[in-house]
Amino acid sequence: MPRLNLQEKLAILADAAKYDASCASSGTAKKDSRGGRGIGSTEGMGICHAYAPDGRCISLLKILLTNSCIFDCHYCINRKSSNVRRARFTPAEVVELTLSFYRRNYIEGLFLSSGITRSPDYTMERIVEVARALRQDHDFRGYIHLKTIPDADPELVRQAGVHADRISINVELPTAAGLARLAPEKDGGRIERAMKGMKAAIEEGADAAKRFKSAPAFAPAGQSTQMIVGADAATDRDIVARASILYDRYRLRRVYYSAFSPIPDASAVLPLKRPPLMREHRLYQSDWLMRFYGFAPGEVAAAADPAGMLPLDVDPKLAWALKFREHFPVDVNRAPREALLRVPGLGVRAVDALLAARRWRRLRLEDVVRLTTSIAKIRPFVVAIGWRPVALIDRADLGARIKPRNTQLELFAA
Repeated sequence: MPRLNLQEKLAILADAAKYDASCASSGTAKKDSRGGRGIGSTEGMGICHAYAPDGRCISLLKILLTNSCIFDCHYCINRKSSNVRRARFTPAEVVELTLSFYRRNYIEGLFLSSGITRSPDYTMERIVEVARALRQDHDFRGYIHLKTIPDADPELVRQAGVHADRISINVELPTAAGLARLAPEKDGGRIERAMKGMKAAIEEGADAAKRFKSAPAFAPAGQSTQMIVGADAATDRDIVARASILYDRYRLRRVYYSAFSPIPDASAVLPLKRPPLMREHRLYQSDWLMRFYGFAPGEVAAAADPAGMLPLDVDPKLAWALKFREHFPVDVNRAPREALLRVPGLGVRAVDALLAARRWRRLRLEDVVRLTTSIAKIRPFVVAIGWRPVALIDRADLGARIKPRNTQLELFAA
């Protein structure tokens, strides 16, 4: 490997990290830097932006420790047989970059992943060393998200949780068949065992924190995973079912979906084109329905077509409502929260506001209008004082009448 300076390494390894989607930093409390000064954010090489639940923008230095790898996963730009320029940071260089960016108010934390060199244990030791040095040697109080290696010694993965706010263990592909075909060197069972071990360690850490004030935090922002969409034959129904199992079995904070992107010198077993970006978007919306809107996986999957794919022209919540019209219209003055959450165009905040408002007065359609920008989508599915959709809900062309005319992605408008 040719000798590169730090700037050249950063250019290569920041670019190589862009394929990993699982870097959101929600689920952790904001930390103050030493001295009490606030931390801002800016655009820059290797800096990604995520959003906390309160809407706060958090900037992270997102890099790989190295893009060299002993594995040859077909879908990966950094696979062993890929003809890409290679680079490698030392742990000390990652620490130096993180502290330098942090002190300049460019970032609030670090997202660190890596290709696998020499062995999983060797690579995991170096990832852990970065986090350990930041926390113990430099008293770094920013956010740290580490991508762990399931094949590594479980004790090393546990040590990662001691120093990191969040841990990622990627399942990579939605089905065992897809993993065996596109990443034969990876073991799905080993990946799930690592996730199970991390879940147990997180629960033990949370229990210890309740009983002992001095107990150290252990991965307080939990664990997440990522699935590649469109690289194999998995349908949206398969992906939704898989995500639901992972949430239930391992108490994940997030499942991230990353649309397959064609790579240079691609393997012949890969598709020639990437899937529509809207497909990834619809999967995120279906994920939101399961996590925040009370939809069971089977209900989300019921919105799919016979081939198991979610419609691209309407969001999955509207697709479900159009398919199961017998549940509508819903009376905004009488319906329980669970029923209101199923009304297309009504988000969680809007529903909570409706429930609070109707304690004091009977609601009209105009009251609902004030809480949403999707009134055309809502009108056929609700009853309010002075408003009843009559035969509108039964129209055969209802979907076409309320289908959005723009194509802007509204991730949280499920």
